[in-house]
Amino acid sequence: MLSLSAAAAAPALVGAGHQPLHWESLGLSPIALDLGFFAIKWYSLAYLAGIMLGYFHLGRMIRQPGAPLAQRHADDLFFYATLGIILGGRLGYALFYAPELLSDPARLVRLWEGGMSFHGGLIGTVLAIAWVSWRGGLNFVRTCDYIAVCVPPGLFFGRCANFVNGELWGRVTDSKLPWVMVFPGAGPLPRHPSQLYEALLEGIVLGLVLFLLFWRTRARWRPGLLVGLFTLGYALARFTVEFYREPDAQLLDFAMRSGLSMGQWLTLPMMAIGLGFVARALIRQPLAVTIQPTGQPAGSTVVS
Repeated sequence: MLSLSAAAAAPALVGAGHQPLHWESLGLSPIALDLGFFAIKWYSLAYLAGIMLGYFHLGRMIRQPGAPLAQRHADDLFFYATLGIILGGRLGYALFYAPELLSDPARLVRLWEGGMSFHGGLIGTVLAIAWVSWRGGLNFVRTCDYIAVCVPPGLFFGRCANFVNGELWGRVTDSKLPWVMVFPGAGPLPRHPSQLYEALLEGIVLGLVLFLLFWRTRARWRPGLLVGLFTLGYALARFTVEFYREPDAQLLDFAMRSGLSMGQWLTLPMMAIGLGFVARALIRQPLAVTIQPTGQPAGSTVVS
C-alpha cells in the first residue's frame, strides 16, 4: 500500500513542480538541553508539562462548589496517575504495537528510546483513579469527569513532541497543501504532518470543548458527561487522523489485511464507551448541589 501510494504521488508532484517543506530545514532537534553527560528530550518535557498543567488545572477545578474530591485526593491522583501514564503507556505500546518487547525486559524499560501508547496510558490512568477513589471513598465517575478535562493539554504537548522528534509521520500524499512535509527516514516523498493534525484535534479542539463545558455550563453536574465526551471526542479525532497517519512499520500488513490501523481498531470500543456515558448522563437527572453563596451568613444556601 505504501509503495503504491508513493508511486502514484511522485509523478503528480514532479509535474506540478510543487516543493514540499523539509523537516530538517526547520532546525528541530529531539534534544531540548544537552549537558554533555546528560540530555533532556522534548518528549520528556512534554509529559512533564502535561502532568503539571493538568495538576494545576485540577486544583482550580476542585475549588469550585460541589467538587467530588479534595486537594489531598488531587495530590494522590498526581502521583498514581503519573505512574499509570508511564507504566501503562509503555506496557500498552508493547502489547498493542511491539509484542517482542514483552520477551525482552531490558528493552522494555528503555523509555528514553521511545514507544508509548495513549490507550495503555489511559488504562493506567483509569486504574489510578479507581484506586484513589476506592481508598478515599470518592465517586469514581465524577472524579473521571474532572480528570478528563485536564488531559487534552498533555495530548497537545505529546503530539508536538512527536513532530519535533520527526516521528509518527503521516502518509505519502500528492496534495499541494503548503504544509506537506518530507520527514527524515521516511523517504523522499512528502507526507501529511499528522502529528500536528492530532495536536490540533485531540489537544486544542477537544480541550476547548471540555474547558468551556466545565466552566461555562452545568455539565459537571451530570456525572459521566465530561468523561464520556472526552472518550468519544478523542476516539473520533484519532480515528479520523489515522487516515492521514502512516501505520507503524511492524503493523503495516495488519492494517492492509484488516482495512483499519491498530489505532483505529482501538478507538472503536472507546466510541461505544463514550456514547454510553454520554447517553447515561443525559438521561438521568442532574445533581442537585447545595452551595453556600460567598459572603453570606452560615445557613444561607441555594440549590443548584
